[in-house]
Amino acid sequence: MESIMANNKVKNRLIEDNMNDADLSFRALRKSNVNKEIIHIKNGVEVTDFLFGTRNYATRDLSNKPKAILLGLKMPKMEGLKVSWRINANELPKVIPAVVLTSSKEHPNIERAYALNTKSYILNPFRFNEFAKMVASLCFY
Repeated sequence: MESIMANNKVKNRLIEDNMNDADLSFRALRKSNVNKEIIHIKNGVEVTDFLFGTRNYATRDLSNKPKAILLGLKMPKMEGLKVSWRINANELPKVIPAVVLTSSKEHPNIERAYALNTKSYILNPFRFNEFAKMVASLCFY
């Protein structure tokens, strides 16, 4: 799952290719009192378009930055760590913290994520209540 936790001007973005996981994420965000509008984005390319104001987001006000970005490892069109690499290459981590949320405990993924200036690498809890609590804590980024 990827999402962009946004301030009042930018809508929340949820980037998730699996509709069941997207629904679970929407419920957890709402339970965590993230009441801003949430829009479903299905791939990593679109999140980079949003962040850098390209293609469908060419007219977006780039001074209005999200508060944090949640990245999954495996996404269609562009995997989460490649999104993180693009963010890092453009010095956005100084402004927007990126957090990897995944079920992967593989050390190469963890090391690569932190090498790309990811602020946190969090294992995705499998119980909804734990997931909702984790999402609530991420809102403090």
